[in-house]
Amino acid sequence: MKVEKKFLIMIAGIVWFIAGFNIMRIGLDAGRGIWEWYFILVALVVYSLFHNLVFRKMVKKHTARIKSYEEQKHNVFRFFDTNSYLIMAFMITLGASLRLSGLVSDAFIAMFYSGLGASLIVAGVSFELHFYRYMKELSKARMSYNSIK
Repeated sequence: MKVEKKFLIMIAGIVWFIAGFNIMRIGLDAGRGIWEWYFILVALVVYSLFHNLVFRKMVKKHTARIKSYEEQKHNVFRFFDTNSYLIMAFMITLGASLRLSGLVSDAFIAMFYSGLGASLIVAGVSFELHFYRYMKELSKARMSYNSIK
């Protein structure tokens, strides 16, 4: 299925928001009944690290890549490049393996997954903000083009 390139930015936002929501839900469920005040502090540190060192850059990189596409219609899965899909598959596999293996405590899962999930949710919202700004750019460009005619 092909979509206009502008919608790839929106799709990326939806995918990351849903992924973040699900990961945060796993973290909150793991912490049920054991939350301590410092769990929130650690989750905030995890959020800050992932947001500032990974996801903020990723959102900008993929938005710029999508906007640079010359063709207008693309496969719906082209919101990421191959390398990003490989990294995502590795992260999912590692996270599920850690959780299911029992090598890490519920407290770790609660803190880490809550922070990571929050960071992914913000990445999803950031993609949506980029989509909104891009739509405004396209609208202004169309209006300028029409006024020249």
